Amino acid sequence: METGLSLGAHACILLLFGLLVLLRLCSPAALLTPARLLYLLLLVLLQWLCHTYLPTSLGIALLGAACCGVLGMSAPGRALPVAGKTVFITGCDSGFGHAVAHKFDAMGFQVIASVLDIGSAGAKELRRSCSARLTLVQMDLTKSDDIQKALQLTKTLTVETGLWALINNAGVCVHFGNAELSLMSTYRGCMEVNFFGTLEITQAFLPLLRRSKGRIVTVSSPAGDHSFPFLAAYGSSKAALNRVMDTFRHELKPWGIKVCQIQPGCFKTGRSNDLSSWEHQHKHQLANLSEEVLEDYGEEYLSETIRLFMEFDRTACEDLSPVVDSITDAVLSEHPKHLYFAGKGLRIMYFIGDYMPFPISDGFFRAMFLNNTVLPRALRKQCSKRGE
Repeated sequence: METGLSLGAHACILLLFGLLVLLRLCSPAALLTPARLLYLLLLVLLQWLCHTYLPTSLGIALLGAACCGVLGMSAPGRALPVAGKTVFITGCDSGFGHAVAHKFDAMGFQVIASVLDIGSAGAKELRRSCSARLTLVQMDLTKSDDIQKALQLTKTLTVETGLWALINNAGVCVHFGNAELSLMSTYRGCMEVNFFGTLEITQAFLPLLRRSKGRIVTVSSPAGDHSFPFLAAYGSSKAALNRVMDTFRHELKPWGIKVCQIQPGCFKTGRSNDLSSWEHQHKHQLANLSEEVLEDYGEEYLSETIRLFMEFDRTACEDLSPVVDSITDAVLSEHPKHLYFAGKGLRIMYFIGDYMPFPISDGFFRAMFLNNTVLPRALRKQCSKRGE
């Protein structure tokens, strides 16, 4: 009797939940994504476990709570109105920032877009194709004076509307290669822009965001969460950025400010496919490495590393919409996520990196990056001696 009652109660809960899901999926914004399908399958498994192993009352309570939780997680968030909102976007010369500035201007935002060079092709294109609502400002994140000038301009332009969101997009990756071969100037360069510059502009704009109870949206990188070979300087700066932004997320919650991070996959942006830029950096590296290190590695190894990066970049996605859409949701959603994975395969990569045993995760990341066919010169000599 009790078993039949338990089964009937569980069935009623699942039936009611199924009807609610069906109604929600009738909305054009609600799609049966793989994540939502996984939630449903897990609920079926939970129902069996509750029915088999738990007392009726406890099983019903647990299953009901799980259904409410899944329904809340899968619900499409309500979008806030665009009218009257101003956003400040860094790094709009190209890439994500350029695309977001275009989209937000078309949506009706008042956009303040910072560019490194006001005379660049990207800046001219924004001025030519966007509305009068978009304002361009030249700013170098490594220069405090530039940040203060941008802040004063923003205060002037937002007297009536207030500043709704700061989108920290600007960043640099100035070297791809072994941590030992990365110059100290490379480490400092990445930290100055990706960490210190982004931190300084965030602190400077916080009083404006406190008044509006607005948003801080920061484009970071999975390289800040996982130790990718050949990206030590870039990854270290992004790791520091991830940590400070997550700290801001906790500390600014009482002020009503929401802090979101975007973790993009592999996309073609900025100078990533600029062969002349990488060749210049390669020559600069060769000129500044010690003779001992250069002797151990050999110029052939360094040259192949750059070639491998260029080959890897050719497989990068040219469609920036996953990142642009994530930034849009972070700016406009009533309840934005604190972390957005924008790109194919990222969740699988994070799962392997975070939860798999080290032999598996290490092998996975080495297979992604360490595809050299040329060994460092000193290792080639060792292999030759062993082969004699």
